[in-house]
Amino acid sequence: MNISLRTPFTKKTPPPSPAPERAPHVALVPPPPAPPSRSRALTAAEVEAFGAELDQLRAEVIATVGEREATYIRRVHACVRYTEIGGRTLLFAGWLPPAFVLGTGLLSVSKIVDNMELGHNVMHGQYNFLNDPEYRGDTFEWDTACPGDAWRHSHNYLHHNFTNILGKDRDLGYGVLRLTEHEAWEPRHRFQLLYAGALATFFQWGVAMHDLELDRVRKGERSRAEMRAELGPVLRKMARVGAKDYLLFPLLAGPSFLPVLLGNMSANLARNLWAFTIIFCGHFTEDAETFPPESLETETRGAWYLRQLKGSSNLEGGPVFHFFTGNLSHQIEHHLFPDVPALRYAEMAVKVREICERYGQHYNTGSLSSQFRSVVSRIVRLSSPTPAEVAARRDARSPRLRVLS
Repeated sequence: MNISLRTPFTKKTPPPSPAPERAPHVALVPPPPAPPSRSRALTAAEVEAFGAELDQLRAEVIATVGEREATYIRRVHACVRYTEIGGRTLLFAGWLPPAFVLGTGLLSVSKIVDNMELGHNVMHGQYNFLNDPEYRGDTFEWDTACPGDAWRHSHNYLHHNFTNILGKDRDLGYGVLRLTEHEAWEPRHRFQLLYAGALATFFQWGVAMHDLELDRVRKGERSRAEMRAELGPVLRKMARVGAKDYLLFPLLAGPSFLPVLLGNMSANLARNLWAFTIIFCGHFTEDAETFPPESLETETRGAWYLRQLKGSSNLEGGPVFHFFTGNLSHQIEHHLFPDVPALRYAEMAVKVREICERYGQHYNTGSLSSQFRSVVSRIVRLSSPTPAEVAARRDARSPRLRVLS
């Protein structure tokens, strides 16, 4: 097997620096006093020593990547194919309750694994070392509504390079939710728990439109012409995915049209809710920190590692759980080493946690239920303005009230 560990950036994956010049996608305000950090403040020398240890860990793992990972990802791909075939076949007999339940379950598994373990990880370039066109990170296309190129830009480039940087990481709230006190409160944020529920339900469609930056178009920060130039590929991919699940297979099923349609809808809903839950638990717990844009100006390699650590959260569970999360239950390790095959994150997590303990850095981990409660708490808490914002809005209304009186 011809293996190369080089994973160069391509025209479809811009280099990590410099940061693109664009207006912040949220109105930034001075935050209230931050609670005491759960991590010890490091000296500049400690920051670089911390980064050097993580660089060394990455190098040790990369040196052993090879046949094991190649076999694994091909088996994952086979799992996606065969569970889809089995699920869709059973749904053709979906008027029988056992066939409907089992068919929907298998199709849900196919969609979840395709999204989490196969598509997401391959598109990060984790398997570029294979030199196999089928697993190239810059050309792979997954079975979800978001075009691969749009994902590579919004996720691989913007999110992973500018993780939790205010005004630059568009995944911070997805242009819909207020997830930091730095973002100015607006009356619409009162209902953001409902917005979060809607986003979770229709997650693949929301992710598909994410890179269009419709929130910035609404605010006049991006022209409609710019948005329309990127709209075509998104609409075409959404149409292909929607037509396959909601027209083609139901029509092919003939008298089983309705069971196939309902089964496909249920499988997509299961994938949407699962992906939303894992992604939000990995990024938006109460302990996940955000950072000002100015922090980029002097950011070193070690400081970049610290930002990835502090902006991420892990989930605890067994091997089956980790598999269905695409190993994104190890979100800290994924953000530290996004191009290392995710199969290796569990073993890396042991060493990362030990390094964090020695440097006094908080390693944010917990069960799925506890981390999800933390996410909901953050969404609810930030649906209301801070006392300072309430006072500012009251003062802004006072002159008008005096004039009216």
